[in-house]
Amino acid sequence: MFEASQTFSGFSTDDIPAAKVFYSEKLGLPVSESNGMLQLDLAGRNHLIYPKPNHEPASYTALNFPTADIVATVSELRERGAVFEEYPGVDEDGIMRQGGPLIAWFKDPAGNILSVIQLD
Repeated sequence: MFEASQTFSGFSTDDIPAAKVFYSEKLGLPVSESNGMLQLDLAGRNHLIYPKPNHEPASYTALNFPTADIVATVSELRERGAVFEEYPGVDEDGIMRQGGPLIAWFKDPAGNILSVIQLD
């Protein structure tokens, strides 16, 4: 039924203007706004960020950004103001280097968890 559907993911925020600045300026992503919602077009895949007055941050990773060089990516994001989460097992660089691909987590202005993940 949906095999050919152009599916997309979505998650909420409590502040569309702050989300627009964060995703477009801090992360440098193409962001468009329509009907009070944001759309990220990442390599032909769309992600919708919609306003929700009683927003609760995602307690899971809402969006993963693959990278070939996680150390360089984390460093650049820090320079842009990203603060990386300190979970058990995360090293001083903010990177989890145990039990899977290298990954580092940070949050958007609404508290949603995002990651950069090194995929070989």
